[in-house]
Amino acid sequence: MNVFADFQARVAALIEKRIAAGELPDNLDLSRFVVEPPRDPSHGDLSTNAAMVYAKEAKAAGSSARALAERLAADLAAEPGVAKAALAGPGFLNIVLKPEVYEKVLRHVLVEGAAFGAGAPGAAGQVNVEYVSANPTGPMHVGHARGAVFGDALANLLNFAGRTATREYYINDAGAQVNVLARSAFLRYREALGEDIGAIPEGFYPGDYLKGVGEALKAEFGAGLRDKPEAEWLPDVRKRAIDAMMAMIRDDLAALNIAHEVFASERALTGLDGGPDRVKEAIDVLRGKGLVYEGRLAPPKGAPAEDWEDREQTLFRSTAFGDDIDRPLVKSDGSYTYFASDIAYHKTKIDRGFLTLVDVWGADHGGYVKRMQAAVSALSGNEAKLEVRLCQLVRLMRAGEQVKMSKRSGDFVTLREVVDEVGPDAVRFIMLMRKNDAPLDFDLAKVIEQSQDNPVFYVQYAHARARSVLRQAHAAFPDFDLDPAALASAEASLLTDEGERDLIRAMAQFPRAVLQAAEAHEPHRVAFYAHDLATRFHAHWNRGKDDRDLRFVNEKERKLSYSRLGLVAAVGLVLASALSILGVSAPEEMR
Repeated sequence: MNVFADFQARVAALIEKRIAAGELPDNLDLSRFVVEPPRDPSHGDLSTNAAMVYAKEAKAAGSSARALAERLAADLAAEPGVAKAALAGPGFLNIVLKPEVYEKVLRHVLVEGAAFGAGAPGAAGQVNVEYVSANPTGPMHVGHARGAVFGDALANLLNFAGRTATREYYINDAGAQVNVLARSAFLRYREALGEDIGAIPEGFYPGDYLKGVGEALKAEFGAGLRDKPEAEWLPDVRKRAIDAMMAMIRDDLAALNIAHEVFASERALTGLDGGPDRVKEAIDVLRGKGLVYEGRLAPPKGAPAEDWEDREQTLFRSTAFGDDIDRPLVKSDGSYTYFASDIAYHKTKIDRGFLTLVDVWGADHGGYVKRMQAAVSALSGNEAKLEVRLCQLVRLMRAGEQVKMSKRSGDFVTLREVVDEVGPDAVRFIMLMRKNDAPLDFDLAKVIEQSQDNPVFYVQYAHARARSVLRQAHAAFPDFDLDPAALASAEASLLTDEGERDLIRAMAQFPRAVLQAAEAHEPHRVAFYAHDLATRFHAHWNRGKDDRDLRFVNEKERKLSYSRLGLVAAVGLVLASALSILGVSAPEEMR
C-alpha cells in the first residue's frame, strides 16, 4: 500500500475531470506534479503542487491557479479517507487524512511483512549494475569498500523496487599492470625456491600477499620455471597470479556479504588467448555506422590529455554524442586502448539485452564518463542508457587520527582488516550514510560505539528493541498470538496517541522512500529513512519510560496492549526491510 502513489493517481484523475470541464487544456503531462509529505507536519499528511504546476495552463483556459486549486481542494475533500483539503500559500494543497487510512497502512505492513513497499518482481525491467571491478593486482583496500557497498545496496534496492538487477564485475586482466603482477609473483616464486631476492624493485608490487602465489608456483612447477625466458613463463604465472588475486578479492567481498553473478574478463574480449577479437568486432560495428575514422587530434588546451598523440590514428567520433573530443581506439604499438576494450565490454552488456546500465567507479574516473556514455549511445542507437555513479574517497580514521594507506607501497589497510575489526554491518551502513559523491570519513573507533551517535548501532538497536518488546509481551500475555498476521486483526483505532500515529505515518512513507531511492539510484536514502524511523521509535519508547500509560505492554489494558504490539511488530518489519536493502543484519537482540 503506497498512500502517496494512491493520491498521485487520485489527483491525476481530478485534473482529468477539470480537463473534461474545459478548465484545463487537453494532453497535459500528468507526471509533472508531486504528492509528498508537507515540510511542516502540522499542515497535514500530504501536500500537492498540482495547482501551481498547471497555473499557466489554467490561465490560458480562462481560469486561474487559485480557482483551479479551490476546485481541486473541494474535490479532494470529497475523496474517501480525506478529512480535510485546504489551500495554502501560492497554490499548495494540504491534505489531512482520516485515521482509518493509517489504520489500513498498519494492517498492510503486518499482513505483507517483508513485501511491504516492494514493487512487483521484474515488472520494471532489467538493470546491469557493474561495481568494484578492481584491478586483480592485490587485496582490496578500504577505498574499494565504498563502491562495493554502494553497488551491492543499489542492486538490492532495484530488486526490491521491482527491477531485475544483475551484479557484474569486470576483470581488468589484459593491461600492463597484470604483467607487472606476474613479474612480481615470479620474484616471490624465486624467493620460495630459496633465492635471496633482495629489495623489491621499483614498480613491482611489494606486498606480502604475493608470497603465497610464489609458494603455489613452487608446488606446481618446482624449479622448472626459474631458468626459462620470460616469454615462456609469463603466461602461466600471469594466469595463476590473476586467479589467486581474484580468489582473494572474492573472499574479501564475501566478508562484506557481496557476491557478483557475472565476472567478465577483459582479456577474453581481446583475442589474446586465441578466442574471437570482440574489440575489433565492436570497432567494426562503429565503423559501419560511420563513427570510426582515421585522423589526427588537435593538441589539447590546458592540461595535457594522457591519450593524445600527434599522429594519424583510429578515432571514435564521440563528439557526435556529447563528448569533448574524439577518442583514440588503437595505440601507436597496434594494441587497443583501454577505451576500445571498454567499448567492446559494454557492447556485450547491450547484446545480452541490457538497456539500463549502471557503472560504479571511483571519483578519479570522472573524466572517463562522457566518452563511455557516448560509446553506449553509439552502440545501441541511443536505446541504451549508461549511468555512471562516482564514489568519492574514504578517509580512514581511528579516534580522529587519519590512518595512512598506499596500495603501491604495500603499506595499506586492507578492506578485510577493516571488516574483521568492525564487522560487515558497520562498514556497509556507514558507507551508505552519505551520498556516494560526497567525501566520507570512516572512524574505526566510532563505528563500534554503542551509542545514538553511531547510526548503525542506533538503527539495529531499534529493531532489537522491537523484538525485545514482543518477547516481554509473550511473558506478560502468554495467550497472545504475536504473529504479525494475527496482530493485523488488532484494533488499530485504539492507537490515538500522537507518537503512535507519528510512527504509522513514518511507515506509510516507506514505499515512497524506496521508489524514490530506486528511481534516483541513491540507496543512501534508505539509510536515512531507517535512521529516521529508528529515531521516532526510540523517542516514543522513551516517552513510555516517563508515562506508564504509553507503554507498549500494560497488563491492565489487554486490547490496547495488543494493538500497540501490532505497532511495534510493524516497526520491526519495516526496519528489517530497510536494513535488508542495505545488506545489514537486523539483530533479534543486542547486548
